[in-house]
Amino acid sequence: RILYIVIALLLNFNILNGQTLRIEPQDLVKNIYQYKILDTRDSEKFNKGHIKNAINFPISLSYENAKLNGKITQPIKMQKIMQNLGLNSDNKIIIYDDGSFFDAARLFWAFEVYGFKKVKLLNSGFKQWEKLNFPISTVSIQTNKSNYIASINFKRLATKFTTQIASRNPNQVIIDARGTNAYLGKESSAKRFGHIPNALDIAAKHNINYKNNEHKLKSMKELKKLYKDIKKNQKIIIYCAIGRISSTNYFALRELGYDVSNYDASWKEWGNDNSLPIVKRESN
Repeated sequence: RILYIVIALLLNFNILNGQTLRIEPQDLVKNIYQYKILDTRDSEKFNKGHIKNAINFPISLSYENAKLNGKITQPIKMQKIMQNLGLNSDNKIIIYDDGSFFDAARLFWAFEVYGFKKVKLLNSGFKQWEKLNFPISTVSIQTNKSNYIASINFKRLATKFTTQIASRNPNQVIIDARGTNAYLGKESSAKRFGHIPNALDIAAKHNINYKNNEHKLKSMKELKKLYKDIKKNQKIIIYCAIGRISSTNYFALRELGYDVSNYDASWKEWGNDNSLPIVKRESN
């Protein structure tokens, strides 16, 4: 009976305090063959050198049309990509980029949207891996085609419609992950300037420690402090310009155990739609 109580307490602790969804390079190098490792950089950089045993998944593959907006790749197309790379939703996945975390976090989010449940980020990028003199390869590994069937977890994907609802609902929270100048309406990636009504200003950069030229995700303790004013029972929607850097906030909130989704088309869609309300605070 005591054992059951301890297990229940641990489960409750994980629910309330989140769970780590990152892996340190020192831990990955010891278990490099236990994971499907995905490199989000473009093929040219990948071919010049990548983490040993990694598969190239350029971040461009996560966008249906990145120039138009940030909408995620459509199911049939994504299914084919996953199959051709030999990926299945039960694989243990590790994702990395150059070290900015923005592309790695975007792909993390995309994989969660498409039903993958065992995804983590490398808590550094390829540059740091190189500095540590960990195994690097220029050879692309062979993959066998998988039988992955696309399914979408709509809890992780926000739309213009769900964001409109959230902007009027006091029990939901919208976070603007762009820079403060964009939030205040001093700059914009769309034809209109400002932010979505009732959105909070928490720029993506606040999730990352920039020290000694080494980008690391902030600790769970630091992230809890950053989001301390948001209640665990509130549904959260994140947005930026095209759903890229906002994925960093998404990742942090997922680690902390929040119910969060990322608005993929983000400000590129909202800011260009004259029918949608905006708030502009240029005077601030």
